[in-house]
Amino acid sequence: MAVSGRARTVTRVLLGVYLVGLARVTLWPELSDNDGFDLVRTILGWLDDHGIALTYSVTEFVANIALFVPFGVLVSLLQPRRPPWAVVALGLATSLAIEVAQLLFLPLRVADVRDLVANTLGTAVGVAVVLASSRTREPTSAAGRQEDPVATPSERGDKSPRQGRPSAR
Repeated sequence: MAVSGRARTVTRVLLGVYLVGLARVTLWPELSDNDGFDLVRTILGWLDDHGIALTYSVTEFVANIALFVPFGVLVSLLQPRRPPWAVVALGLATSLAIEVAQLLFLPLRVADVRDLVANTLGTAVGVAVVLASSRTREPTSAAGRQEDPVATPSERGDKSPRQGRPSAR
């Protein structure tokens, strides 16, 4: 599924905003003050009260998956000719760059191979969302353009001799 025109511009802006947010979340010298995790603790407590016990490690892994889903979606939309594996590889490379930067330059942050796995998985989920949504769209004509179900025959390029004439029935 490719985006063009104004939708492409909006998608580029969204990718830019996303990348700035990603850098803020992953490359800030300190993760956050302890008060920032109150919501997470509240949700985990509620889930635990309802029989769903999640550890912080599991929560972090799932959050890292979710963090990279937009990466897979947005890059896939902007680069429709790039094979899905290449978008996933780009997500892996981006995650690797983040983890190396944390290891080398951010002593208060923890570089972790599990983050690399989760981020790559998130990219793959994003790519899969785009692939699945492009396969569920309306079928295309033989010429490869999408059929408009409300278009008139002349708008579709139908050159039948009855074009424009009312039915004889």
